[in-house]
Amino acid sequence: MRLTIAEERWPIAGSFTISRGSKTEVHVVTVTLADGGHVGNGECVPYPRYEETVPQVTAALEAASSRIEAGVSHGDIASVLTPHAARNALDCALWDLRAKQAGKPVWQLAGLPEPKPAVTAYTLSLDTPEAMGEAAAKASARPLLKLKLGRGGDAERLKLIRRNAPASRLIVDANEGWTADNLAQMLAACADVGVELVEQPLPAGNDEALRTISRAVTVCADESAHGLDSLAQLIGKYDAINIKLDKTGGLTPAIALARAAQERGLGIMVGCMLATSLAMAPAFLLTPLADVIDLDGPLLLKQDRVPAIRFDGSLMQPPPPDLWG
Repeated sequence: MRLTIAEERWPIAGSFTISRGSKTEVHVVTVTLADGGHVGNGECVPYPRYEETVPQVTAALEAASSRIEAGVSHGDIASVLTPHAARNALDCALWDLRAKQAGKPVWQLAGLPEPKPAVTAYTLSLDTPEAMGEAAAKASARPLLKLKLGRGGDAERLKLIRRNAPASRLIVDANEGWTADNLAQMLAACADVGVELVEQPLPAGNDEALRTISRAVTVCADESAHGLDSLAQLIGKYDAINIKLDKTGGLTPAIALARAAQERGLGIMVGCMLATSLAMAPAFLLTPLADVIDLDGPLLLKQDRVPAIRFDGSLMQPPPPDLWG
């Protein structure tokens, strides 16, 4: 088996801002596995918030190349690679390769339900209240909007967005930007405009206030949630968990995490880092298990790779086999 590693940059349509900062492009790492007759592909986004960088992930893959090329199973990956983003790219490439070798889709090989078209959230980048209100008006035909919040003025942002997108369902991502002091006020402001779910309102590791605060809005773990080992500490604080393959280390552990979360009564959100359709494709297989889907990464780029997942507005189609899976 031959391993190929590549770094790619994909410009964002404009800029993308969350409470931690802004960016104008995404930097991804791709993995290709070839056995001489079939090729499998995977993509990951190393995320500095989790102390992972593109050079680090590339170096880890290169250092493990001989072991990978000698033959690696899904169960071996965690012992071969430390960065979770690197594990993700390799795990997804291996699934893609196995599917092509078997002539069967990944969802069948993984024992998952057949994926159907699904509505994804569409993200409004953090900006001034006025600018986010204008963005909401432009996106008001979309059924589900995700609002990046986490700075002063969030209550005003919520009011303007709701006014300009009266028919859209709303979810919020505070990206650890609120505090225990303003949490009750912000959750109440969300409830007032009909927000259905709030992601990671408090910093990971400083979210104990969630155990005792009453709320009318579902609170979802994101930065606090990684793999199975993080699940126990979420119980009693969060109502749902955002599963991202770059955090879990691939589709294989993401499936295990989704099933374990469901068994413990947690809702499931399937999310993504900002990336191309190649990164969305394996995550899309989790959508039959999910209550909320947030896989709009390609919609926020200037252009996607070819072939790509088709989006009919916010209705996301299953990935084409010539892309992945």
